[in-house]
Amino acid sequence: MDYITRKIEQTINEAARYFPVIAVTGPRQSGKSTLLSHLFPDAVKLSLKDVNVRSFAENDPIAFLNQTNKPIFIDEVQKVPMLFEYIQGIVDNHPERKFFLSGSSNFELMKSLSESLAGRAGIYELMPMSYEEISSFQNEKDLNTFLYDGLFPAVCAGKNISRLFYPSYVKTYLEKDIRDFLHIKDSMLFFKFLKLCAARIGSIFNANELSGEIGVDSKTISAWLSVLTASYIVYLLPPYYGNISKRLVKRPKLYFTDPGLACCLLDIESPGQLSRDKMRGNIFENYVVMEAVKHRMNKGREGGVYFYRDSNGNEVDLLLKEEGEIKAFEIKSSMTYVPEFGTALKKLSGWLASPVVKKCIVYNGDFENSAGEIEIINYRHLRFM
Repeated sequence: MDYITRKIEQTINEAARYFPVIAVTGPRQSGKSTLLSHLFPDAVKLSLKDVNVRSFAENDPIAFLNQTNKPIFIDEVQKVPMLFEYIQGIVDNHPERKFFLSGSSNFELMKSLSESLAGRAGIYELMPMSYEEISSFQNEKDLNTFLYDGLFPAVCAGKNISRLFYPSYVKTYLEKDIRDFLHIKDSMLFFKFLKLCAARIGSIFNANELSGEIGVDSKTISAWLSVLTASYIVYLLPPYYGNISKRLVKRPKLYFTDPGLACCLLDIESPGQLSRDKMRGNIFENYVVMEAVKHRMNKGREGGVYFYRDSNGNEVDLLLKEEGEIKAFEIKSSMTYVPEFGTALKKLSGWLASPVVKKCIVYNGDFENSAGEIEIINYRHLRFM
């Protein structure tokens, strides 16, 4: 399969009519370059991964950017940050010029974009595939295989297999690039941190707790986590603050941006092992939460995805807030529906100030029912519209 249509395409195409610069960031291997090449095939592509191209850009940025009047697509643009200021000058003087930028390192890319191209660039985040994007050719997989394989394009398109892709991803990116960026001398400590994060999927993040287990101070833990977040390795799901009269949990929950990557870091080596693993429910929850996050990102919108937990222990796994209305989801990896799954959902309206327009249990079973107060659906049929 050469190309898989992405949900974010309509959003980017619309933005390209209004912004002279379109920037797409996201985790490595999420399909950023493929997406921009597909949407804007007439743009001249210049990849800064190429040493010679990068040298030209560094030594003569004006000539580099003016070598053609056609739209220019610059891949891995964060490798030469000085280009942003020159692009600003070009689009200010020649608003008809078009630049398409992609980069994986959000902590570098976003800083440069915000400083140089504020108001001139439409900035979008591309995550690994959503289920909706691959459902037409992936719906025969059982849940364990689906979660183990993950949603990176190379695996979804059959160009690689999860058993090989994720260990390579961890070695070449997580263990090397991020560790080098953070100037971490003890690689074993950082790798232990990664694995302990994976073991806490769906849990409230506690830097002090991890600090004690790893043997570094909590400030170091927070710094490591911020880089993992900015690199799109982990996602921190914030708690919902819509009702200030209640005592609500204030710390975020930790998830990984892809279930296959999480399986790799948990040393899960096959779908069969995942079926027996104590983290299976957490990984399924991780998948559903990230589907909601992708839904928002594909619309070009930030935030709007939360969990609910108060000091009395009341909790709902996932809240999606759009246009002032709340959609609430309980997430269960079980194949058997149990009425108790909906206990918190039934009480939720009394806990929130905003109207709850949808209550839904997402699980792995075949029984589905849209009648009544709570909708019951199989994860394959989950839509956030």
